[in-house]
Amino acid sequence: MDIQEVMDVLKAILVDLGISAESLHEETLLYKDLQLDSTETVEVSLGLKRRLGVSVKLESRQDMTLIQVCGLIEAAVATSSQ
Repeated sequence: MDIQEVMDVLKAILVDLGISAESLHEETLLYKDLQLDSTETVEVSLGLKRRLGVSVKLESRQDMTLIQVCGLIEAAVATSSQ
């Protein structure tokens, strides 16, 4: 799975939460720009687990851009498939 596929999944999860697709870019920050609360952050983590089979605890991290989140996910996918 490449980073663009991961980005597409992440964006789909965020759109499912009611966030406008037009506001989602690689440099968009989860907390500052999207203003995700802790519940929404957990929902994103659960969505990633369901769709990609990887656990990424976003709620315990500093604010991250979407591309940084995708990098974490890509690394987790690579590790889980070894």
